[in-house]
Amino acid sequence: MASMFDEDNYYVPQLNRHFLAFPNPRFAPDEGLLAYGGDLTPARLLAAYRQGIFPWYSEGEPILWWSPNPRLLLFPEKFKVRKSFRRVLRSGKFTVTFDTRFSEVITYCASVPRKGQESTWIVPEMKEAYIRLHEEGFAHSVEVYKEGRLVGGLYGVAMGKAFFGESMFSLVPDASKVAFKALSDVLGSKGYDFIDCQMKTDHMVGLGAEVVERDIFLELLEETVDKPMDFGSWQHFKWEYNDGE
Repeated sequence: MASMFDEDNYYVPQLNRHFLAFPNPRFAPDEGLLAYGGDLTPARLLAAYRQGIFPWYSEGEPILWWSPNPRLLLFPEKFKVRKSFRRVLRSGKFTVTFDTRFSEVITYCASVPRKGQESTWIVPEMKEAYIRLHEEGFAHSVEVYKEGRLVGGLYGVAMGKAFFGESMFSLVPDASKVAFKALSDVLGSKGYDFIDCQMKTDHMVGLGAEVVERDIFLELLEETVDKPMDFGSWQHFKWEYNDGE
């Protein structure tokens, strides 16, 4: 089996296209690079998420698979709503749907510029792979509207009672936060254990996400991935802000 080495001289194996097996993420370096190569078929992506692994790479690179330590998780009951954001939610100027415009959401996530980020990791083959996952009932989107116009949203993958957040976008202030709040509220009401936010950002920590050691995350994941999941379209999911929290 071919391999490469990262900057710390850690052996990084190449995945075999004919087998879905991944190296044990518990033994990956803290940076998280675990393997490279393989493909983005639904079967491989689902096998990866089941083990706390996700793809992340740029145009011109091989597919890179990651499981960083620590991990950032949002437990739905711990979402933080600051006073300024509470006023936004109370205003009623945003409305939310689920799974109605997945392709547009992922396209915006790939194209809307981000501060400090020169290019997107949502390359065309990545976009196509998650659209396939959506069509098969595993990947989901949240759409946020203002005056009838799509202005924000997010997408990710659900497995068991875990949701793996992948990316979000905003065309107006607060739109992505509204999407994340709506997702957290609905998943919390349905008994989801956590939303995986992958790597630490100040923005997510400000919303209540917590840093968790990878070994603990993997233990939580093992407990939740086999729980009954909400398979198929989420278009029937409804959300309205409840100020009685």
